[in-house]
Amino acid sequence: MDSMKKELYETVKKVKDASCKMVLLDTHIKNTILLAMSKALVKNTVLILKANKKDVALSMKKGRTPAIIDRLMLNEKRIKDMAKCLKEIALLKDPVGIIEQSSTTENGLFIGKMKVPIGVVGIIYEARPNVTSDCVGLCIKSGNAIVLRGGSESINSNIAIFDILNDAGLKAGLPKDSIYLLTNTDRKAVDIILSMTGLIDVIIPRGGESLIKEVVKKAKVPVIKHYKGVCHVYVDEDADLNMANNIVFNAKVQRPGVCNAMETLLVHEHVAARFLPGIVKLLKDAGVEIRGDKVTKRIAKGVVAAKESDWPKEYLDLILSVRVVKDIEQAIEHIKKYGSNHSDAIVTDNYENGLRFIKEVDSACVYINASTRFTDGNQFGKGAEMGISTDKLHARGPMGVEELTTYKYVIFGNGQVRV
Repeated sequence: MDSMKKELYETVKKVKDASCKMVLLDTHIKNTILLAMSKALVKNTVLILKANKKDVALSMKKGRTPAIIDRLMLNEKRIKDMAKCLKEIALLKDPVGIIEQSSTTENGLFIGKMKVPIGVVGIIYEARPNVTSDCVGLCIKSGNAIVLRGGSESINSNIAIFDILNDAGLKAGLPKDSIYLLTNTDRKAVDIILSMTGLIDVIIPRGGESLIKEVVKKAKVPVIKHYKGVCHVYVDEDADLNMANNIVFNAKVQRPGVCNAMETLLVHEHVAARFLPGIVKLLKDAGVEIRGDKVTKRIAKGVVAAKESDWPKEYLDLILSVRVVKDIEQAIEHIKKYGSNHSDAIVTDNYENGLRFIKEVDSACVYINASTRFTDGNQFGKGAEMGISTDKLHARGPMGVEELTTYKYVIFGNGQVRV
């Protein structure tokens, strides 16, 4: 075993041992830790911004896209939001130890299904330094230990945030070694982490499709993930077009570099001529490049011809694919063919069409008359999120405290034996 592998195994073994202590923390201690961390982030804003400035400068020097710079950049408001998330997590109900199902058998055995922490959660992520504090907070509340490995582009920010959190946490009662940030930016270190069966219980990758595919390919540890967010908004023939205008603009422009931003707009042919010229102009004025099918090009000005490769593409940028469809059935078929099972929305005043859409679109989050941008742990009342899962086993959608628990059966008897 080479020195890097040996060192990492020894370190993560300590995290695994600390996870046994995390299980024992009562709710009051967890909340005390989270509130102490929240205060520490705000108190050390200048230190965090100084570190973040280094990361942003290096990324700009390397010619990173504006969307990546936006995900990476911190300011006072974003740091306050990080602190607020920790406070909100502290206010959440503690799921650990709750018996959610119970029954008594004929022979008097009481059988309960009790929520328990997963154990050690590993998270591999890119760019967004707020992930460091969000994931630490969620793991503390759910009684898990955590191993974090952020991207090299945010290394200075991540170290500053982690050190602040760890110092405040230890002073407030956090077990030593229960949170750990891997600062080695060598990709080989990630490969080692992914092989740690018996030490790490689950890996959650957050980042671009290439990162997630690489993690899934190499991991020996179970992985919960989503590959990409090809999110759709379908404007139905019975839509309130003013409402559709606001939803479409928000879903694309409010923050285009995130996985819940709309990448494809579908419009019913009966309203396309009324709706598309106005929304296309509005989007283009906001800097959005429109790539449309033949009908869209004919109806609206300044539209680039869409290619087949555009429909399944996650742009994470101010680019939007637009297609005119003949009916809701064709819209749903388009989403089934090109979507990523992440977040999709219908704008309609037709009750039956709304119900059909949410029944037939097999995505983690399906909306009627709302922007896809709400697919977020904080917006769902979870305080924050570990990530958004498009898997169907264990967790789906934004992963919060509840999704970071599993269960075990607890059985109470009074001397019963099986005959």
